[in-house]
Amino acid sequence: MLTTQVCLSFFGIAVLLAMAPGPDNLFVLMQSALWGPRAGMFVVLGLCTGLIGHTLAVAVGLAAIFAASQAAFTVLKLAGAAYLVYLAWGAFRARANTGLEEKPPRQSPGSLYRRGIIMNLTNPKVSLFFLAFLPQFTSPGRGSVAVQTLGLGLLFILATLLVFGCVALFSGAFGALLQRSERAQRWLNRAAGTVFLGLAVKLAFMHR
Repeated sequence: MLTTQVCLSFFGIAVLLAMAPGPDNLFVLMQSALWGPRAGMFVVLGLCTGLIGHTLAVAVGLAAIFAASQAAFTVLKLAGAAYLVYLAWGAFRARANTGLEEKPPRQSPGSLYRRGIIMNLTNPKVSLFFLAFLPQFTSPGRGSVAVQTLGLGLLFILATLLVFGCVALFSGAFGALLQRSERAQRWLNRAAGTVFLGLAVKLAFMHR
């Protein structure tokens, strides 16, 4: 079992890591600014769901396969890069709307939730990071390492939910102000597309 000291130490580090700028932070920020705080929270929930998959992978040892197999790592990162290019294409094609015409279809909660999951699961660095990070806080002397790993994963998800939730709320409010202007909307869509393309390039050229 995890001790209180281990839990507190791990949670503090997890919060700091979640606050560090990275692809997931930018993804939440841009989606929240485009569609509002509520939409951003669905993206956050999707990202956290993806973290469950990475936690389970490390707990059962599957992440070790991606650490050892260059082919598996390459396939996963290219799939993630392709999805980010798809999001960029959608952002560049989006039309501005100031409320004087029929509003374009909003993204459904399910679509935003799936975006978060795909964004997280197709980032092989997350699995490799969990594989290197989580075991440092486990010990066979405290019982099942797999159970301890799952507990640490849940703490990391909680930290991510708190930090990314704040990002979604603040960037969503900022985005609501920008979307009152047609010019600002065009700038926001182009900025989102540029961010997604940048993340795609970074992921595509990522090395283990």
